[in-house]
Amino acid sequence: MKKDRLHIALVGNPNSGKSSLFNCLTGMNQRVGNFPGVTVDKKTGTTILPDNTKAEVIDLPGTYSLYPKRMDEWVSYKLLLQQDAALQADVVVVVADASNLKRNLLFCTQIIDLKRPVVIALTMMDIAKKKGVKIDVAALERELGVPVVGISPRKNKGIGELKKLISQTAQHIYQSPARDIVDNKSLAPEAIEGIQKKIPTLSDYTAIHYLINHESFAFSEKDQEEIEQIEIDNKFSPTKTQAAEILMRYDRIKTIMQKAVAEPDPLQKKIFTEKLDNILLHRVWGYLILLGVLFLLFQCVFWIAQYPMDWIEWGFAQLSSALSAILPAGRWTDLLINGVLAGLSGILVFVPQIMILFALITLLEDTGYMARISFLSDRLMRSVGLNGKSVMPMISGFACAVPAIMSTRNIENRKERLLTILITPLMSCSARLPVYTILIGLVIPQHYLFGFLGVQGLVMMGLYLLGLVMALIVSYVAKWFIKIQEKSFFILELPTYRSPRWKNIIATMVSKARIFVFDAGKVIMVISLILWGLSSFGPGQSMQKITARYEQMKMQPGANTKEINKSFAAAKLENSYAGRLGKSIEPAIAPLGYDWKIGIALITSFAAREVFVGTMATLYSVGDEDSGSQMLNEKMKAAKRPDGTPVFNLATGLSLMIFYVFAMQCMSTLVIVRKETKTWKWPIIQVLYMTGLAYVMSLLVYNLFK
Repeated sequence: MKKDRLHIALVGNPNSGKSSLFNCLTGMNQRVGNFPGVTVDKKTGTTILPDNTKAEVIDLPGTYSLYPKRMDEWVSYKLLLQQDAALQADVVVVVADASNLKRNLLFCTQIIDLKRPVVIALTMMDIAKKKGVKIDVAALERELGVPVVGISPRKNKGIGELKKLISQTAQHIYQSPARDIVDNKSLAPEAIEGIQKKIPTLSDYTAIHYLINHESFAFSEKDQEEIEQIEIDNKFSPTKTQAAEILMRYDRIKTIMQKAVAEPDPLQKKIFTEKLDNILLHRVWGYLILLGVLFLLFQCVFWIAQYPMDWIEWGFAQLSSALSAILPAGRWTDLLINGVLAGLSGILVFVPQIMILFALITLLEDTGYMARISFLSDRLMRSVGLNGKSVMPMISGFACAVPAIMSTRNIENRKERLLTILITPLMSCSARLPVYTILIGLVIPQHYLFGFLGVQGLVMMGLYLLGLVMALIVSYVAKWFIKIQEKSFFILELPTYRSPRWKNIIATMVSKARIFVFDAGKVIMVISLILWGLSSFGPGQSMQKITARYEQMKMQPGANTKEINKSFAAAKLENSYAGRLGKSIEPAIAPLGYDWKIGIALITSFAAREVFVGTMATLYSVGDEDSGSQMLNEKMKAAKRPDGTPVFNLATGLSLMIFYVFAMQCMSTLVIVRKETKTWKWPIIQVLYMTGLAYVMSLLVYNLFK
């Protein structure tokens, strides 16, 4: 009986072309979420088969064999062993790289022996041809006993035939082979028979996996005890069985290769990929090229994103101005403009950076260079507890920590991924730039060393480097305290260089932006409204008294309404809950050289670091009609303490810069960390360690320069 809706699982080795096939089958009909209970990405989509059956396609994480080591491999493993109640598959499509067929056949033959409905899709046929590898698809199909088809997702070749085979396999026109690829029964005959007496429908190979990994399956306590007893009675050794199976399987694969594949002389001329790797992986030139690529990546995210970010900010500013002119003055108007619209602006302003960053990362992945970046940087990263795949999130953090933390999903090892998440906010993101710019302009003179090296520029570069160096130090220290016991294997296949798939890049950009807006955006909006409330309301009758006093001032003859409105805004902020909080923390921040106004800015800039500048403009009564940052700079320079000394001297300015280098002053980042780690534990730890680090370092700098 034909089902109304099929479920198709795509599995295969990493870099086998599985994601390309997924994108080709589903187009833009994709959804991205998480597998139940884990942070591993779950990509699903829909496709229509030749018999008009609607099929849901599940893109499973890449894995090299049916012996899982990482969290994402367990996701694929449990589905294939039918131990995932939330995910089931009617047909398994095994994607195999034709240019590396021997290695891919290990996983293929293991899945075939599970006796699941299987179709083998051979990708990279063009690359295999360039290598001189000739595959007899019909002979390979006879040896494996399941349908095999050559495809090219990039050129949309063979997709129709693949869909037809999927449909026929789902209708049981193609049956699972009666005989196993290898003699699995011989590995542990008595133990396998014991399991099959308990569960008669199991294949020999599935029974082996029940014996090896039953502790990780959702069996009852009674079933677990019975399986354990079968192991004990038959002296079953998981390690020896696994080793024997792999050896048997590779012997059989050798025979299959001899019958179905013609390989060239190993001394053949190197293909283009190998020639290019001689340059890109060179011990000197490789690192110089890597630095150039990373510099361009960072600059593109920073420069290109700036335009749409400015447009978004301008659009919201225009909308706010228009609504202010149309709507009557009052609390609800203030909530709409300074609460809701400000929150939306704080969410959407990050979208260009997220889309551009992931577009460039996908471009590097598609072309094959991303794997080379990880390979080149692994030695340095491993010395501080990370691995080569941590480089891209860290570099991306210079643009924005939000998409950078989202991109850590590429790191398989949980401990290394967590360390990368914990240190990425120490990279000086673009939101810190307005803070650095105004503070450097305040306290650093425009001097030049050797006639061309600007001191202000050197200080700016030093702040960026300081964050990077401290991130590596923190990672080195934190690796001793995070007790996740998971072995780190940096097994990396260097894929061949390919032209990028622009359709895939666009799909990735849209999906990542959607994840951020609809998942993180909800929490960001709530926190924005809370901050609005703290900044708009004050204790007792203080706000009403201030309002009445300034209304009387406006009614006086010759009153300067604009100046009064600016002073009114500053007074309201000073007497709000946020202002009272700023004054209450003044004793704690005074040792750093900060006054209560800086305290308010520290609190309000938790929404986003760049809010520091706007808060200082409000406190020092700088309006939009003034000369922007120049007027603010002048008023901050003129600010005096009660004893007559300037507020923003060299010591205070440097202390404040250091504080913003290290402090976690971004609620969006905390929300993303919560989403990625599935707990508030790690965001809280980030706030505590980064705030403590910022305080101590700022205190040292202030006392050194005062």
